[in-house]
Amino acid sequence: MQLILIPFAADFEVKNIHLAVLDWDHSSYSQKIVQRLGASGYFIIKEAPANTEAAQEALDHGRVDMVLEIPQRFERDLVREDEAKILLKADAVNGVKAGLAINYCGQIINQVNNEIRLDFVQFPRFNPMPMLDISTRYWYNPSFNYRHYMAPGILALLLIMVGSIMCALNIVREREIGTMEQMNVTPVKSYQFLLAKLIPFWVIGMMSLTIGLVVCYVVFGLYPLGSYLTIYLYAMVYMVAALGIGQLLASFSDTQQQVTLISFFFMMMFVLLSGLYTSIESMPAWAKYLAWANPVSHFVDVMRSVMLKGSTVTDLLPRMWNLIGFAVLFNALAVMNYRKRAS
Repeated sequence: MQLILIPFAADFEVKNIHLAVLDWDHSSYSQKIVQRLGASGYFIIKEAPANTEAAQEALDHGRVDMVLEIPQRFERDLVREDEAKILLKADAVNGVKAGLAINYCGQIINQVNNEIRLDFVQFPRFNPMPMLDISTRYWYNPSFNYRHYMAPGILALLLIMVGSIMCALNIVREREIGTMEQMNVTPVKSYQFLLAKLIPFWVIGMMSLTIGLVVCYVVFGLYPLGSYLTIYLYAMVYMVAALGIGQLLASFSDTQQQVTLISFFFMMMFVLLSGLYTSIESMPAWAKYLAWANPVSHFVDVMRSVMLKGSTVTDLLPRMWNLIGFAVLFNALAVMNYRKRAS
């Protein structure tokens, strides 16, 4: 259900921006701008205030997200003096939304401006100035489908939730009911006990991955451009690292409440530093080091690369070594801490 719901809800594309238009000019050019904004699909013309004070009040009370103010003599200045001014005011409490809204509005106004200039500017047959023709191509996700970007990352996050939290809760439950103490007086080795806890959840994780891939195809029409074998190979190692984290968390907890609170802290770190919602490259240097120490960020990159780019094992070999290192480290620490508590 999370894999289905989150890609639809977690969309960074801003739409349905409530706009108040204060048009002092009432010219054909100003009306063309307003009509183009309303037809763009990004803006909803919510109000047409009578004066500047009313527009500011609508912005202050949250009835609108932006105010577009077109001054008097806008069309005359644009035709006679080849320039004119337009005022845009946005509610910047949500800075990302305000920045994108200003950017969208500016692009639409520039498009209208270019069309207007073509109406009354006569260009020479041969332009004496050098022209630069830019061709653009968008690879791997040409339709800008944000769900195709989110779904592989969410699937990677769900696997570590299954591997770490469920495994940790199971082990701590054994400690609460006294099974752990009974195991300590038997010939069973610590690694054998932990391995018995690791294997079932490893199988559950692989089943969850399979279900997730089916959901991605059925709901989003998304299937790997690379090999399924590559995904499962990396997922096997990734699940071992996730289970190692769960066993390590359980070794420091005595109750399910403790392990739940500790897991919540680490899950927040895993989500925010995984590159799922924000680009790791845009983070400060110290955050990049934390993101590199986050196994989720490596598997998120693997999932997106295989599903969207068709990357192979060779292409992602550094990620494999990182995941193997995490798996060995976390499981070794879990075994050592278990021995310490058992003794």
